[in-house]
Amino acid sequence: MSFLYVHPPVQRTYSIALAGAMLNDPSLADLSLAAFDQMVAATPGFRSRPGQRDMAERIAQALHGISLGDQPHPDKAIAVIQAGTGVGKSAAYLATTVAMALARKTRVVVSTATVALQEQLMTKDLPALAAVLDTPFVYALAKGRGRYVCKLKLERLAGAGGDEGSELFGVDEDAPPSPTTYGKQLKGQDWQDPEERRMQLYDTLASALAAGRWDGDRDSLAEQPDPRDWATVAAERHTCTARHCPRFRDCSYYNARTQLAQAQVIVANHDLVLASLGMKALPDLDNCLLVFDEGHHLPAVALDQFSGAMDLSGLRWLDKLPRILLDVAEKLGYAVAQDVTTLAQQLKTAMLDAGRIAMDLLRVVATSYDVVHRFKDGQLPEALVEPMTLIQGHARGLSDVLEALGAELKLRAKEDPSQAAQCSVQYAKLGQMAPKLNSVLGTSTMLLAHEAQPMAKWLKSDTSSGLVSLSAHACPIVPGDLLRRQLWSQVRGAVVTSASLTSCGSFDYFLGESGLDGLPQVSTLAVASPFDYRTQGQLVVVETAADPRHVESYTREMVAALLTDLRQVPHGALVLFTSRVQMKAAVDALDAALLDLVLVQGQMARTRLLGIHQARVEAGLPSVIFGLQSFGEGLDLPGLLCETVFIAKLPFSPPSDPVEEARAEWLKREGRDPFAELVVPATGIKLLQWTGRAIRTEDDQARVICYDKRLLSMAFGRRMLQGLPPYAVSRRLHGQPQAVPAQP
Repeated sequence: MSFLYVHPPVQRTYSIALAGAMLNDPSLADLSLAAFDQMVAATPGFRSRPGQRDMAERIAQALHGISLGDQPHPDKAIAVIQAGTGVGKSAAYLATTVAMALARKTRVVVSTATVALQEQLMTKDLPALAAVLDTPFVYALAKGRGRYVCKLKLERLAGAGGDEGSELFGVDEDAPPSPTTYGKQLKGQDWQDPEERRMQLYDTLASALAAGRWDGDRDSLAEQPDPRDWATVAAERHTCTARHCPRFRDCSYYNARTQLAQAQVIVANHDLVLASLGMKALPDLDNCLLVFDEGHHLPAVALDQFSGAMDLSGLRWLDKLPRILLDVAEKLGYAVAQDVTTLAQQLKTAMLDAGRIAMDLLRVVATSYDVVHRFKDGQLPEALVEPMTLIQGHARGLSDVLEALGAELKLRAKEDPSQAAQCSVQYAKLGQMAPKLNSVLGTSTMLLAHEAQPMAKWLKSDTSSGLVSLSAHACPIVPGDLLRRQLWSQVRGAVVTSASLTSCGSFDYFLGESGLDGLPQVSTLAVASPFDYRTQGQLVVVETAADPRHVESYTREMVAALLTDLRQVPHGALVLFTSRVQMKAAVDALDAALLDLVLVQGQMARTRLLGIHQARVEAGLPSVIFGLQSFGEGLDLPGLLCETVFIAKLPFSPPSDPVEEARAEWLKREGRDPFAELVVPATGIKLLQWTGRAIRTEDDQARVICYDKRLLSMAFGRRMLQGLPPYAVSRRLHGQPQAVPAQP
């Protein structure tokens, strides 16, 4: 984990003193609400909205009575608040939680899901709050530690550490070439030798670091390095001896972490918060106030954090592993209890056997190399049980040796500082092997487990890198159970907020997915958007003759209707597709005139695409963006930039997703209906996000045109409709220019 420190801005007078408030004094609620009111009053052009103050009041009332730290019988509170677009939720939760935290002499951690929101908090919202509060506070951005360089590695690789540096930290030979490098190879473009490129990079970075022109943060580099080149010098946990490293005092990562300890407000992200559980890198969750903005992402992040993957095709690292273990042991004079050369060879043989069996299984179900094959009911095929058992045993033996050597290196560096430099070098050498070995051990254990918790298990092969890659995967399928055990059990006071926490008009789905259902400390509040959707917007449902379930005929008819509508676009518009195949069908159907005004996601960088779109609209020209799921959330195109959102089809998840498949299978075994319980509410949240791209300000006038007639004709569609803003809804038959009001 790495951290970027930000100094507090100049302070202004704030009329309510914070220092004297008692921990459980009801005046804390009044104090934090007063901070919110003062922020609104003191910010030019800023005005409070009724829903925004309702949100601030709920947060103040929920959190003022909680107990923190070592207090016995802790009172807990988690406020779950959906705040519609335009409410101004960040101002509501920042003013209340920061004022309360300062009074309690504790801290606030704000976790987001996107870089864009982090930037907004750091450059706009927190400076505005700091300019109002009488009590100064420091705020900081926390990032993954891999964003920072390890000075020890960099110096060795750049030649400052002697001959050993050239072979000390090798690039992962099993990693596929980066997309940029692979693309250049295919096109025959200028292509630099990888070793030459790496050495030039390391020399440049080392010079800039030594001269003070660079702070060691990858994000501050003008040009981002190849991910494989950076990984070799990143300050990862497995290669770091922390205080025992000779570069500890001037380590970019630890200097930033020291500065972070001085911050009262920390901005992080969901991945980082969950990955840091139990690691003391962020404030203890039972002794701070926690805010999850964009909280609807939490369940998916939890599944990703606690899943496992094992590469069955790139195994050259296993030839290197025993040499490293034996070399480190020899330098230590340490007797290794196990024959690591034999263990590594046995592990490689077992993984090759598993890979051959896996390929045989994949050939049965598909003729393509790009395939995902899930094991029914999470049951590993009998043919894979023996090799996976061997993999688990051999990996555990090697892991035990690696951990023992690492512990010995740390102990010697602590007892004899004169050996610290050499011990740190050897520890980093071990550390480059640890992630791969851990993934093999962890994933094989999950694949073999007969757990009470349901699990998805699958094989995957693909050729996206230009080579055939084969991997085995395992993932829990109930995120609520993970979050309840790993996260909420530690949290004393929290706010979970987003513009899309309800589905089909209810919090039930999100509460279940996030593990908050049934907890007595949880309260919910839905705050309506200040926008007048009935007068500002319209939702038009186009009724096609083709059934949306009949993909080919529906896509042809939908594309024809879409092209007709695109010719009527006067300014900016956004078209959202559910798949690349669907989007390609629309792109292929564009005539020359429409091609000139359509910008397609993936054909250029997102920032450049949005810049061209804005420039066209500001010049009075029509411009249309074609996008997929990632453009259906977080894209802010106010006013003329997006007067119409076209939705090609209801955004159901792909039926081939192995985790969703496994979960549906499990629910059926439990006698439950996965479509009603899982698919419909999940799609309802996505639809709420997609339609939310249309109206972004109180002055916008926009339409949403959905070509999926099931939104009105099917019971599940009408259920989703209940969760959308109150647009004026109309229906239109394909081929008819006018829409007519839909029957209630």
